[in-house]
Amino acid sequence: MIKKTKYIKIKNELIKKIGEIADKNDTVAFVVGGYVRDKLLGKEIKDIDIMVIGDGITLANQVAKVFGIHKVITYEKFGTAMLPIDDGKVEFVSAREELYEQGSRKPFVIKSSLEEDLSRRDFTINALAVSINEKQYGKIEDPFNGEVDLKNRIIRTPLDPEKTFNDDPLRIMRAIRFACELQFEIQEDTLRAIEKMKDRLSIVSQERITDEFFKILASPKPSTGLLLLHETGVAKIIFPELSDMAGVDQRDDYHHKDVLLHTLKVVDSIAEWTEDVWLRFVGLVHDIAKPRTKDFKPGIGWTFHGHEEIGARMMKGIFRRMRLPMGKLPYITALVRLHLRPMVLVSEEITDSAVRRVLFEAGDLIDDLMILCRADITSQNPNKVSKYLKNYDNVIEKMKEVEEKDRMRNWQPPVRGDEIMRICGLESGKTVGILKKEIENAILNGSIPNEHDAAIEYLYKIKDKILSEIQSHD
Repeated sequence: MIKKTKYIKIKNELIKKIGEIADKNDTVAFVVGGYVRDKLLGKEIKDIDIMVIGDGITLANQVAKVFGIHKVITYEKFGTAMLPIDDGKVEFVSAREELYEQGSRKPFVIKSSLEEDLSRRDFTINALAVSINEKQYGKIEDPFNGEVDLKNRIIRTPLDPEKTFNDDPLRIMRAIRFACELQFEIQEDTLRAIEKMKDRLSIVSQERITDEFFKILASPKPSTGLLLLHETGVAKIIFPELSDMAGVDQRDDYHHKDVLLHTLKVVDSIAEWTEDVWLRFVGLVHDIAKPRTKDFKPGIGWTFHGHEEIGARMMKGIFRRMRLPMGKLPYITALVRLHLRPMVLVSEEITDSAVRRVLFEAGDLIDDLMILCRADITSQNPNKVSKYLKNYDNVIEKMKEVEEKDRMRNWQPPVRGDEIMRICGLESGKTVGILKKEIENAILNGSIPNEHDAAIEYLYKIKDKILSEIQSHD
């Protein structure tokens, strides 16, 4: 429970030292924003923002001199400076007012009073300041009742929300992100302003939008933010594929009937297993092609044949649009393409051959694939969920047995192409690939062990027959 206070205890020695330096230089300074918010919430804090009534850069240089820091990163236009200290960073800002042009997020900056500075901040919970000067050390300044909103778990803008979002539309994404990270509610007027001003996001760089989007995915319960993106219409602008899944019915054997609700549950379930934001992203996009592949079959219901392959093909365009690192594309694409493969093992007798093939196809991704598949069971029938999860436990145990016996993870065929060419008197080409595939299938089917000598022996056994068949077809 957060109590309304006039003073809070700040025992941080670094902040105390900065306050002493400010006093020696007759400078009025406060610790502000996220530090105060997280302090009141009892959360761990690494980064510190210091607001200066006057010149923030001057105080930053004075602090740097005392601490022996030779390089101060400054932004003269905004009156800010940053110092890397200990494991975090300290940012110094001059109390300022920002004036915006309609087509830009880049403001004109003028120096201002404490209250004017706090009024321009995004939300009341971030519009809190605490004095670090000795005479008023720990005194909290809260002109917009941020403490009350913290207590009531509310996201609200200090001033008119439409003006706040018009000036800096990225705050639309930040409102949803904070609501998701903190599990707060967005105040009604602020929520309506998000819906009304969402088109202003067009002036924000894709990189900044994507950064906030992935912070939502990194939250303890991502579905809160993802659902807000959909309900406010913001998703239609920044990630339309999310809203496209809404209202798409599916069979209710493994999943929720609605694809969007199913997807949100999958992402939350993965979030309980891992903090890996990229695996959470896989959960978000694994059924992304279902709206494109939806078809009704009498006696069966809705089907989505090929959605895993089409979804995998969609990833490259999404990566480019969202400015995502292309190095992650193969990982995402592979898991989207493979996400149905282990489900086949659940619904039939588990054979070594079937397990080998999944292990071979997934390679090093098998652990992440199995987390995804377990999360993908979202039926509203608890008995079905329990049954399928138990079956997956059996699949995982079988995989361990096969892996220990056959060493299939990151498996490469034990016979190289140049060996096949030498033994069969072939040049490089399609025929070599056919012979190599025959050996691969024999190992995956369990006909021969995953060993070099056994594979060579098998090659000698089949080569004349295969070469004869190829020649007869040519």
